[in-house]
Amino acid sequence: MIKLFNTLSKNVEVFKPIDEVVKIYCCGVTVYDLCHLGHARSYIAWDVLRRFLIYRNYKVKFVQNFTDIDDKILKRAREENCSMQEVSQKNIIEFHKDMDSLGIMRADSMPTATKSILSIVELIRILESKGYAYSVDGDVYYSVLKNKNYGQLSNQNIQEQNVNQQGRISVSEKSKKEAPQDFALWKNAKVNEPSFNSPWGEGRPGWHIECSAMVKDELGETIDIHLGGSDLIFPHHENEIAQSESANNKKLANYWLHNGMVNVNGQKMSKSLKNFTTIRDLLESGTSPMALRYFVLTVNYRKPLDFTDEALKSASEAWKNINLALSLFDITKKENLSIELNESNEFVEEKYKEIINYEVSQKKIKFTNALNNDLNTAGAIAIIYELAKPLKNFINQFQRIKNLEINTNEKFHLRETLKTLEELTGVLGLKKEEIIIKNKINEKQILSLINKRLIAKKEKDYAEADKIRNSLKEKGVELIDQSPEITTWVRI
Repeated sequence: MIKLFNTLSKNVEVFKPIDEVVKIYCCGVTVYDLCHLGHARSYIAWDVLRRFLIYRNYKVKFVQNFTDIDDKILKRAREENCSMQEVSQKNIIEFHKDMDSLGIMRADSMPTATKSILSIVELIRILESKGYAYSVDGDVYYSVLKNKNYGQLSNQNIQEQNVNQQGRISVSEKSKKEAPQDFALWKNAKVNEPSFNSPWGEGRPGWHIECSAMVKDELGETIDIHLGGSDLIFPHHENEIAQSESANNKKLANYWLHNGMVNVNGQKMSKSLKNFTTIRDLLESGTSPMALRYFVLTVNYRKPLDFTDEALKSASEAWKNINLALSLFDITKKENLSIELNESNEFVEEKYKEIINYEVSQKKIKFTNALNNDLNTAGAIAIIYELAKPLKNFINQFQRIKNLEINTNEKFHLRETLKTLEELTGVLGLKKEEIIIKNKINEKQILSLINKRLIAKKEKDYAEADKIRNSLKEKGVELIDQSPEITTWVRI
């Protein structure tokens, strides 16, 4: 059974869907700029959740919104001397480019705030009719103190809450509210800003109400899982619960999942600290998309993820080994060695087949159990590495020994292991990347350089020895010193 940590209850709970289709809503981006590492961390985690549910034979409807009207978008439009729609559409396109590159499945539906205005207005009208909302000079606010359950998600005392988290509340707005904690549902139109018709006059929706409206439109009044970053617990998700449950008299979501934040070298990632990195910049600097994805999955989704050059480099090296294993067929086919079994004249011993089938089935069980345990991706990756190891070892042997012979039992082992590796990496969204070997070097050249390095070490010229080692590593060859006189090598 799948167990997930529910922010609402503060406990790990057994997942029980409402009906045969698991309904999931994921808070999307405000489309004023390119996505950053925090977005990568969040959407990779939720992509694995979705893939795992599908792997476990659940039907899933996954909805993720775009906030396409916001002060940040309007500010960017003024800076670029263009319309709000142009800024939004440009960044929606760029969002898809980044997410596609990271292997993140596109949502089943991706509604936008500007196309949900009628639903937003209707929801506000219901809240007003029930006494939860009040209007002042064209603005409409939610009355927090009228909701006795307010604060259930963030577990904060109402009087102590940070009422201006995210810096979205103006001085004039504060003066209009009955209580400091109240938040805007509808904002009166400002001069030269886009606006929409409403019973309260021209204006635009507040930040929180759009998600409540889109959840109801796309998935209904009660959903299975609501997703987002931990920075959204308060006020965004707290306010979503207040709005939706006040209007619908039903629970908004049964499970609330939140991912931890991204730090850079131990500090919170922010533009003010100049440690802010976009996904695009990182990938263009040479990090492969799957190496980034692998790095994100090495840490449990709820914990902070510390981004350092060393951690990313280590993850990249680990991913190279897995990617090499996934490339087994491609590598052997180039040298005309087939791992496929010819059923007409090649037979696998039944006892051996049973042993291998049992081994891979046990790895599948361990992999599934890891993800069952609140998406323990680090545990799942450990199983991936176990599967990759014999494949990588065979490839190293194959590249060193000419005319390597392989019997049918070995073929079966390799084939079944690779098939399982492909299946389980698919659940994590890790896909094979093309292996590019720069400055390919042959065995004779490798042995010559190893001999030169051994001579350099005998002469205590360690700088030269290190130079040769590093040069070979750049060409995809790793040296293994078995003794002061013996060095072997493998391709990486």
